[in-house]
Amino acid sequence: MTTHTTGTREEWLVARLELLEAEKEHTRHSDELARRRQALPWVRVDKAYRFDTEDGRASLNDLFRGRSQLLVYHFMFGPDYSAGCPSCSAIADSFNGIAVHLANHDVMLWAVSRAPLAKLEAYKRRMGWAFPWASSYGGDFNADFNVWFSEEQQRGGGIEYNYRREAPSREPLAGKTAQEWTSRGSEGPVAEMAAMSGTDVPTYTRERPGLSVFALADGVIYHTYSAYARGLDGLWGMYQWRDRAPRGRNEKGVWWRRHDEYDTPRGHIVSGPDAEWKSKFGAPSPT
Repeated sequence: MTTHTTGTREEWLVARLELLEAEKEHTRHSDELARRRQALPWVRVDKAYRFDTEDGRASLNDLFRGRSQLLVYHFMFGPDYSAGCPSCSAIADSFNGIAVHLANHDVMLWAVSRAPLAKLEAYKRRMGWAFPWASSYGGDFNADFNVWFSEEQQRGGGIEYNYRREAPSREPLAGKTAQEWTSRGSEGPVAEMAAMSGTDVPTYTRERPGLSVFALADGVIYHTYSAYARGLDGLWGMYQWRDRAPRGRNEKGVWWRRHDEYDTPRGHIVSGPDAEWKSKFGAPSPT
């Protein structure tokens, strides 16, 4: 028998109506935050950023593709990763469905990562994604928008992420593999995510997730907004659904995987022609 509070339909309705008022206030507050985001001053972008895309070399202007607004999701996939960050991958699973709608309402959505384009394209094929994804490999874009940091910054306390300066990483972190961190019992979730991305903890954490937004007006590009860390919570579609489930997020540690890995042992990478079929039905495809 459940230990959760139970009641009659009438008691439920009274409680639900009280909650409804709080939800409406939350919605109104969210609307006001959106207006404040839009009212932020715009900062002109003069640097000539270059990207590699499936259509060739591109400028930041090119990423707009004729629209006046550009959303860039900073996807954690560094040059030394063997696969994209599992959390970023879970967020990006929703991009296919919304990118086409945004593109038809004057907004382009791109993912941008530092890994070389060939690595991004291979992972994109594996995941079955179609949204545009550009490589900023060798450029300053990620560093300038505070989603990549050098080893020197990491060790010396020079990381400013989510509008706060981080303390220097403790020296033992340098060179430690994810497996070593796990065995020591500290930073377990970070170590697990690093291992799932095929890299070590310090390399993994020099990349960071984020969202940067740009506007194009009279041929000039402006930076209008950036968000990081839990500021990205609203983009993580599965959590919006889980927050409405009876047990909410109900999680301890890293429970999620890439969508083609749920029926495989932890740490095993699914790839090849059977990946999509296996992830859906738990068996090899009939072909």
